[in-house]
Amino acid sequence: MADTVQTIPDADPETLRRAQGGDENAFGQLMKAHYEHVFRLVHSVLRHEEDARDVCQEVWLTVWKNLAGFRGDSKFTTWVHPIATRRAIDHLRKRRRWYDRFVPFSADPEEAGTVPEPSTDDTARDDLDRSERKDRFERLLAELPPAQRTVLALREVQGLSYEEIAKAVEIPAGTVMSRLYHARRLLAQKLKEQS
Repeated sequence: MADTVQTIPDADPETLRRAQGGDENAFGQLMKAHYEHVFRLVHSVLRHEEDARDVCQEVWLTVWKNLAGFRGDSKFTTWVHPIATRRAIDHLRKRRRWYDRFVPFSADPEEAGTVPEPSTDDTARDDLDRSERKDRFERLLAELPPAQRTVLALREVQGLSYEEIAKAVEIPAGTVMSRLYHARRLLAQKLKEQS
C-alpha cells in the first residue's frame, strides 16, 4: 500500500500569486498541475470515476472562489485537501439519501478489466502479483463504510499525516486514529475471509 503514495510538488509561488489576483490563465496552470492529484484523492473516497470527475469540478470552482483568501500559511496542496475531501464526503451523503443509506460501489472484478496470464518470467510474475494485490485492495477498500474508507484512503493512498487527515475531514485526530484502527481491522478481516 505504501508504494502508491506520491509526493506532489507545491504550487509555483508566482503562478499562485497571479491566480489569486484573478488571472484565469495562471489558475488554469495551477489547476492543470494539481488536477490529477485532486482527482485521485476524490476518487479514493468515492470509488466512482464519473462522480469523482463531477466532484472535482465542484472542488476547482470552490478553489477559484476562495483562492484570494489563501494566506500561504500552509502548502497549497494542504489547503486544497480539506476542500476536496469535504466535497467528496458531501457527495457521499447526498448519494446515501438517494439509496436509503446504502451506497452502491462497483466491486465487480469483470469491470476492472482482465488480468493477463502469468508468465514464467519473474518480473512479469511480480508485476502480476502487485497488480492483483492492488486490485484486491481497491475492491476491499470500496466495501468499507465511507467514514472508514475516507481516512484509510487519505492515510494509505494519499500519505497524509493524522493531523492533515483530521483537518481535511474536520474531526479530532483521536477520531482519525480510531477510524483507521477499525478500517484496518475490517480490511484485515475481509482479506482473511478471501484467503
